[in-house]
Amino acid sequence: MKNFGYYFFVCVALIATSNRGFAVADSLIFQAGAATSNITPKIGGSINGNMQDGLVKNIHDETHARALVLDDGHTQLAFVVLDLCMVYREVLDKAKQRAHEFTGIPTSHMLMSATHTHSAGTACGLFQSDPDPAYLEFLVDRAADALIRAYRNRVPAKIAWGVGEEPGEVFNRRWHMKPGTPLPNPFGGQDQVKMNPGVGNPNMLKPAGPVDPEVPVISLQTLDGTPIALLANYSLHYVGGTGSGEISADYYGMFADQIGKLVGADQSPQHPPFVGMMTNGTSGDINNIPWTAKKRETFSPYVKMKSVADNLAAASFEAVKDVPYQNWVSLAAEQEEITLGVRKPTDAEVMRAEEIVAKAAGPTMKSMEEIYARETLFMKDYPSQVAILLQVFRIGDLAIAAVPAEVFVEIGLELKAKSPFKPTFTIELANGYNGYLPTPAQHKLGGYETWRARSSYLEEQASDKILQTLFRLLANHKTKTN
Repeated sequence: MKNFGYYFFVCVALIATSNRGFAVADSLIFQAGAATSNITPKIGGSINGNMQDGLVKNIHDETHARALVLDDGHTQLAFVVLDLCMVYREVLDKAKQRAHEFTGIPTSHMLMSATHTHSAGTACGLFQSDPDPAYLEFLVDRAADALIRAYRNRVPAKIAWGVGEEPGEVFNRRWHMKPGTPLPNPFGGQDQVKMNPGVGNPNMLKPAGPVDPEVPVISLQTLDGTPIALLANYSLHYVGGTGSGEISADYYGMFADQIGKLVGADQSPQHPPFVGMMTNGTSGDINNIPWTAKKRETFSPYVKMKSVADNLAAASFEAVKDVPYQNWVSLAAEQEEITLGVRKPTDAEVMRAEEIVAKAAGPTMKSMEEIYARETLFMKDYPSQVAILLQVFRIGDLAIAAVPAEVFVEIGLELKAKSPFKPTFTIELANGYNGYLPTPAQHKLGGYETWRARSSYLEEQASDKILQTLFRLLANHKTKTN
């Protein structure tokens, strides 16, 4: 009887402790909310994404800020995906602060990124496109509003994630060419690789880097199975193929529409509406053109981007179709600002650039030599160092890294391979814009993505320092979860 009494007491104590644990878990309710805001620029405004400025002549499809807020009952994470080529950090910092004032979410828990459509309003001065200050202020309000609305649309939710594949839409655009092939750059030198060598070019040898066919997907539903939002990620630069002077969200916007149809969000009206979101992975050296084909296919405007969107929506739907949903997962966020060097021009390079610009017919620079001479004059006034923001989100066992650059795909692949979280993926062009991010080895090869300009100016060791920081942030998260 003595032993029975002892074991009875132990069992009661264990049950009581266990029940207290369940009570704590049961008190945390997982919630999610999503919303969109229209960020379409006015007709007559500037279009980003080309070597010369473009003007908005018509609107093919509206561009948006698409927002998602996750809440585990203790921590909130917020995503805003903007249909823009790129966007200044200052704009996003203002939007985050405004959203914080209405929601209380820490700005460090907000991830705002551009998709990299090349047919949207200009939100970052680059080459010969400059933003309208009024449009930038408009973006501050609309990005913040999307997040605030998503926060206020939160409902009890369940979450699932998976990783699909679509290998047929990504091709490395940097190529090694046969010995003796001229590879001039606009600074008077010769490169070792060529970007966009031309479909079927007989001088092509091999691509200078890999591709990433993965399509990571996060899906949110209400507890009764009504779709709330789906966020996907793909390492593809953009597709293009618009009408002249037309605004379009590119395949990112078409994906948002198509994935809504696949999850059944179009079958009956729901409030708030379902929000589909496609983020850009690591696509600094990746595009949608199969360079080894015998002949380049031609398409009517918008046909190719619709095909890409449909294929990625199908891959995304398959990735989570049979994955079990969870009613609760823990959330965490961490960010760190690091300082990186800037590749500034020498006095001799500045003098050469001044001579080229002075001889140009202008005011619009036309040749690549003229365009990069103009960029050199901008770069001479840049600071010698810049601060960039790096960020890591954790959603259960999934991790997301955010980098404010056009990241080469091999960097993203290394991050996925070495991360302690499976899956892990990267959202590029996030929380600002600091140009292309090649590896040190890719810098040595040269090519468009390495040419010094406002589109590519970070020190050659930048990717190593960024990866080192992200791995540390990921390790910190892993330690806290163990």
